[in-house]
Amino acid sequence: MSFQNQITGLILAGGRGSRMGSVDKGLQPFRTSTLVEHVIARLAPQVASYAINANRNLTRYQELAGNVPVLPDYIDGYAGPLAGLQIGLQFCPTELLLTVPCDSPLLPADLAARLHAALSEQNADVALAVTMQTRAGAAAPQRQLHPVFALLRTSVLPQLEAYLASGERRMESWFKSLRVAEVLFEDDAAFSNVNTLDELQVLEQPPASAAAPSAAPPLLPPSPALPATQAAVQPAARASMTARCMWNRRSA
Repeated sequence: MSFQNQITGLILAGGRGSRMGSVDKGLQPFRTSTLVEHVIARLAPQVASYAINANRNLTRYQELAGNVPVLPDYIDGYAGPLAGLQIGLQFCPTELLLTVPCDSPLLPADLAARLHAALSEQNADVALAVTMQTRAGAAAPQRQLHPVFALLRTSVLPQLEAYLASGERRMESWFKSLRVAEVLFEDDAAFSNVNTLDELQVLEQPPASAAAPSAAPPLLPPSPALPATQAAVQPAARASMTARCMWNRRSA
């Protein structure tokens, strides 16, 4: 069995976008399309199927994503990426869940493969991406963890729900309670994310060295077929958050 068949993707698009004027970041224009469409184009070939975690503009996300679930947080009040991770794990029909943010349109094409290899080799609960970043004034590159680029075993759901029930919300603090495999990626730019409109404008510019860039992958590739019980879950059928989140939910 291909490792891809074991992985469901989850695009995290449920934040407030506070540093960008409270706009919905995933829907911001980027290189003739939107940020989330570019993320879909890079993520979809790496996984068996995927879903989008969003807390507003659900109809628009459904229009863009087509026949894939769009899942709001189970916890109210924009509780952060762990809330998106929770609903993703509750939904996940495979053994593994790969999370990526909606505002990183250049994510690596080998993200799933490399995280999966480390997860398996180290028998870890989660594999996380790491890069080396050169910061202004620093004498040498420094290690930078990217916790929203994560491959997790769905068996960690009970631990996450207990952590959230305690009132905690910090992603990196929760990861410290798990067996973590870190994977060093050389291309730090591939993990660039967008927090302000100025950063979005900078990221839109192709690298100066790319004199003849290769053609971008087609946007919004057809989603792999989902089981019928999942494909049927459209926004109108998910009007009740409680009923929706109990669907396919894993118990401790």
